[in-house]
Amino acid sequence: MEVKPSYKQTEVGVIPEDWDVKCANQIGTPVRGGSPRPAGDPRYFDGSYIPWLTVAALTNIPPSQLVVSATATCLTEEGSLRSRTLLPGTLIIANSGATLGVAKILGIKCCANDGIAALLNISKTTSPHYLAHFINSRTGYLREVVATGNGQPNLNTALIGNFKIPLPPTKLEQEAIAEVLGEADALIELLEQLLAKKRDLKKGAMQQLLSGKKRLQGFSRQWEVMRFADIAQLRKDRVDPRRTGSQDFCVELEHIEQGTGCLVGHTATDEHSSLKSVFRKDDVLFGKLRAYLRKYWLATREGVCSTEIWVLVAKQSIVTAQFLFQLVKMDSFVEAASSAYGTHMPRSDWNVIKNYEVHIPFVEEQTAIVTILSDMDEELAALEAKLTKARLLKLGVIQELLTGRIRLI
Repeated sequence: MEVKPSYKQTEVGVIPEDWDVKCANQIGTPVRGGSPRPAGDPRYFDGSYIPWLTVAALTNIPPSQLVVSATATCLTEEGSLRSRTLLPGTLIIANSGATLGVAKILGIKCCANDGIAALLNISKTTSPHYLAHFINSRTGYLREVVATGNGQPNLNTALIGNFKIPLPPTKLEQEAIAEVLGEADALIELLEQLLAKKRDLKKGAMQQLLSGKKRLQGFSRQWEVMRFADIAQLRKDRVDPRRTGSQDFCVELEHIEQGTGCLVGHTATDEHSSLKSVFRKDDVLFGKLRAYLRKYWLATREGVCSTEIWVLVAKQSIVTAQFLFQLVKMDSFVEAASSAYGTHMPRSDWNVIKNYEVHIPFVEEQTAIVTILSDMDEELAALEAKLTKARLLKLGVIQELLTGRIRLI
């Protein structure tokens, strides 16, 4: 592979000629946190002396949040003496668990358990924030290549110490890179928080509007309480592609996005495909396996789908397809659908669902409610698209910045 002028080939890839490659133990001192023993001993845990950071707690911190600003629990003073105390500004790395290879910067003084490592005494010419961003760009490599262990992969201090990092020549350039990536993270975090808030608002609106607890202006006619079987029925049409031939539009459970109502793909069947259910436009598809109860889609065309998906048909004289679709997204419906039969792959029980009680307004009010909820869905979809774009932009720019293909100074 030809290397462009002013660049060089190194152990970490092609970087500018004036950049260096150093092992983490040439930049600082890798150490491991400490956990008081025995675990749960009231002499050490659930105190109020100093915040207690565990590797499990890191799973609750989104990737876009680089700085650890709080912990869920604290140690006692005696517990702190049996752990390792870390100061604000310290670079930490999860060395085990679901967040293995994830780096953060401490914004607080705390004690850390033995599932967390730290890089202490970092060279004054090196930016901890730059190091954290680079480590996070290599989390997959740390997990799949560097980490060891038969049952539970882990990073020991020797492995961390030997991890190679490309370094721009000045701390100023490192900090400029970290600042740009930090701004990208801040945008992602802002969008994540806004999206979470909008989802909560939508959830609250659904509970109020679909139960009749909140009425829209101009509507006063009393709602009817009905069984689910009174407003919808199961479409039971089946086709066997092995006998009837291929189908060009087949929806499997993996094609329905969890919790959003969006279809993210489809496939085609062939002569080896299993039995499929038939659906028509405006049918509501609902994953009946207990693990997929938040997979639902309002069909925009006809096709076939997995037999592990219910095909619900709205009784149009009573309820619109769009209103039915909103009903199956309610927490109370999902809770009712969680009553399952079968032990290997538990499935929702139609005999339970058909007796699930729903509150049904007249069609005109249904349409008005659906319009409000659909507008909220569109707003959520637009925010999700912005968030996806922001994440992709960061993913693209991080590779350019951390390899020196884009220089800020």
